[in-house]
Amino acid sequence: MKESNIPYLAGLVIRARQNDSDAFAELYALTFNKVYNYARHYLRDDFLAHDAVQEIYISALKNLNKLNDPTLFIAWLNRISFHVCYDMSKKLNQFQDIADPEILELLQDDSTDTNPEARCLQKDEYERLNKAMDALPFQEKQVLTMRYYNNMKLQEIAAAMEISRSSVKRYIASGNAHLLVLLKS
Repeated sequence: MKESNIPYLAGLVIRARQNDSDAFAELYALTFNKVYNYARHYLRDDFLAHDAVQEIYISALKNLNKLNDPTLFIAWLNRISFHVCYDMSKKLNQFQDIADPEILELLQDDSTDTNPEARCLQKDEYERLNKAMDALPFQEKQVLTMRYYNNMKLQEIAAAMEISRSSVKRYIASGNAHLLVLLKS
């Protein structure tokens, strides 16, 4: 979301607080793709991601009046997304290992990748990267996912994870260093 859209989103938040369902529907439309992509990557399952998105927006709607500063809607929504996905993955881990080999198929864009040899190499690289990401400590994995897969800013990550911006930078640096070591081996 661009910085120039923040006042517009804040206006929608104010209208949604006044029970304007069209305003909340527009907030949903403007933020759905980012929230869904984050949930899909985090949970590694389309169906779970849809469930998470539903829970995220229900929580946002129920708690919209608790948001003190409407200009922080995106950061607030990111925080809700993180907590909902984290809780869902914890519940899922109680029943199964979430390392799903089909994650590569979800990440691939078949419409632009028609060369079978290149596709095989890309699949191998995705597998290596996915295994390396899974081997990272929890905080590093979450920060790198938010930064590189969801293009979130440092401040947004800090707000979502409730940590300082310097901690985010530290996790990015250590995560990148760990990834380099893991990918070289």
